[in-house]
Amino acid sequence: MSLLDAEPVVVNAGVPLFADALADQAVPVTTVDWRPPMEGTESALARVMADPRRPEANALAVSRLLSAGAELVDVRPASEALGMAEGTFLHAGPPIDWDRASGPLRGALIGAMLLEGLAAGPDDAQTRLGRGAGATLDSCHHHRAVGPMAGVISPSMWLFELRDPEHGGTAYCSLNEGLGKVLRYGAYGPEVIEKLRWMSAVLGPLLQTAVRATGPIDVKAIAAQMLQMGDEGHNRNRAGTLMFLRELLPALIDSGAPTSDVAEAVRFVGANDHFFLNLGMPACKLATDAARDVPGSTLVVAMARNGTDFGIQVSGTGDQWFTGPANTPEGLYLGSFGPDDANPDIGDSAITETAGIGGFAMAAAPAIVRFVGGEVHDAIEATQLMYEITLAENPAYQIPVLDFRGSPTGIDVTKVVRTGILPHINTGMAGKQAGVGQVGAGLVNPPAEIFPAALEALAAAAPG
Repeated sequence: MSLLDAEPVVVNAGVPLFADALADQAVPVTTVDWRPPMEGTESALARVMADPRRPEANALAVSRLLSAGAELVDVRPASEALGMAEGTFLHAGPPIDWDRASGPLRGALIGAMLLEGLAAGPDDAQTRLGRGAGATLDSCHHHRAVGPMAGVISPSMWLFELRDPEHGGTAYCSLNEGLGKVLRYGAYGPEVIEKLRWMSAVLGPLLQTAVRATGPIDVKAIAAQMLQMGDEGHNRNRAGTLMFLRELLPALIDSGAPTSDVAEAVRFVGANDHFFLNLGMPACKLATDAARDVPGSTLVVAMARNGTDFGIQVSGTGDQWFTGPANTPEGLYLGSFGPDDANPDIGDSAITETAGIGGFAMAAAPAIVRFVGGEVHDAIEATQLMYEITLAENPAYQIPVLDFRGSPTGIDVTKVVRTGILPHINTGMAGKQAGVGQVGAGLVNPPAEIFPAALEALAAAAPG
């Protein structure tokens, strides 16, 4: 039989119009989801794809990311855990100074100044921060830490300390305050400072006693279970929070602390559905940090936002940040707030998506759409799309509705550039004015230009 006598074979790439027309004529069509690469990236993309180190480098980086563990080993003040001196403040996202800081970041820094007793009031705090008087700012990521939303950490705040038993890394995160008018959303009223002081005086020491008595708590195992119980690890952490509380409850009761303090602490944690977020974030940082500094690897190891800039770091380019203007999330608003009230994207919590949960595992948490907007099928489709830009599926983080398929994990710069598909992030929304607090929650993507910038750096570092 000649080729002319054979059944026609048609492969359709891109626009479905042609495939639909042939299907109407009963002609078999194989559809390929093809997109042109991002404009102007052809030369750099060709150089990086030809880098002989890339396949093995990515395999090594991915294996480290997937094999990393995460155990809660202690709860300590930041002054002790990170050696933070008076007047030092860490924040979410890439480095930034006061002049470029967003409203919620400014509000959180003002609140931290008041908490530390470094200002007589909000106006005095703002003046001192504006002059740089007695205040040093740096990125949480530069100190093995992550912080949700504004992410501000000051010396007297207590931190979760997590350790990776596989690779030896350590990561830190503050304790979660709950929702609404809280410091991480830029609020700094008296009730905010009062709660933070209670967390430092009562909650932190109680958790420290319980964790030390219980021994290392496997946070990664809790995260794996919560994905099978309706959480996705970023904006829904209800099951994770309650499982964590179950682990600590016997030691809290046996702590010898006043029963009123124990009851208040248990009530606070149990009523705060997002409490586990501040454990999941450093667990994810441990995984992505394990994948850092592999020459030739195109794996993204950090996505972070400070309310002004969105930045990424890549395994093969060390500590270099690639930044662009942060986009404003789209979603659901609280009360009378609307789009004009929302600040651009902010927080280190996108480390969850970087490690393959959060917005990448939305299919595991269909109820998340009631918090960030959309429909159940949107959550499933979002997860399915992320497989297109990742290097692996995480066997530890399985998604029941997808037949327990591992979550899409390991964002690849070349796949983002080749497909034009941007990572999906689900997030809270802070008010753009300092002191307002939370105004909603929704979905957001990074600015597209940061991935070609990272690709150029990878191309410049490629041999030959």
